[in-house]
Amino acid sequence: MSIVATEKRGAIAILRLTRPEMMNALGAPGDGAAIEAACAELNADQSIRVIVLTGEGKCFSAGGDIKAMAERSGAFAGSGVDIREGYRTNIHRAARALYGLQLPVIAAVNGPAIGLGCDVACMADVRIASDRAKFGVTFLKLGLVPGDGGTWLLPRTIGMSRAAELFFTADVVDAATAERYGLVSRVVPHDTLMDEALAMAAKMAALPPHALRMTKNMLRQGQGISYDTALELAAANQAVAHLTYDHEEGVRALIDKREPKFEGR
Repeated sequence: MSIVATEKRGAIAILRLTRPEMMNALGAPGDGAAIEAACAELNADQSIRVIVLTGEGKCFSAGGDIKAMAERSGAFAGSGVDIREGYRTNIHRAARALYGLQLPVIAAVNGPAIGLGCDVACMADVRIASDRAKFGVTFLKLGLVPGDGGTWLLPRTIGMSRAAELFFTADVVDAATAERYGLVSRVVPHDTLMDEALAMAAKMAALPPHALRMTKNMLRQGQGISYDTALELAAANQAVAHLTYDHEEGVRALIDKREPKFEGR
């Protein structure tokens, strides 16, 4: 069974991890290609404006397949060189694809997000947690190092001190603590999680889709460039935005004191 499934609801796509019998464990052979294909399809679909990422069943994702690790099978079979290549060509392929989504991504964290699962949540732009969610980067408990880019992602999400604490203690924190740390934007009752995520997605989807994608790109680029370069990027993107129908519509709507209707052109 594929690790991922996509469901379209108008301008919103739900990207769901679909291995609930294994707590949505990631990293089996073929997972990278499957996730990459799904993400490429979403990026290419101009009718999609926002993505909600979640897990099927009781877990968002428990990370890697512990049974496969114990058996030295699947992605963890062979020599050290083989395992390294498995990470680079499969697990990292999935990570790059998820992080590389061009649309705004809301992670609806429906349960535990552990190890790679926590990293995947951090690849989203916004995280909303069920009150049943838990978060941890527990690689050291398995005698492993963070293997999925988490040492790059987590400090950018919650700051270096909090990230170091979670990595070095391998603690698992509850949803309330995750909210206090800034790991999630809000915690909601479990039964309302998807309603809350979809409501937020609908609010985003009502905005100009091309400007949404450009703004996401600017946020991502802004983490690794100088302020002067960020200004140049802003000037280039703003010049394009000024010439769109959606910009004209936004200005007209403000003058007319009505809600704008953006068409993606």
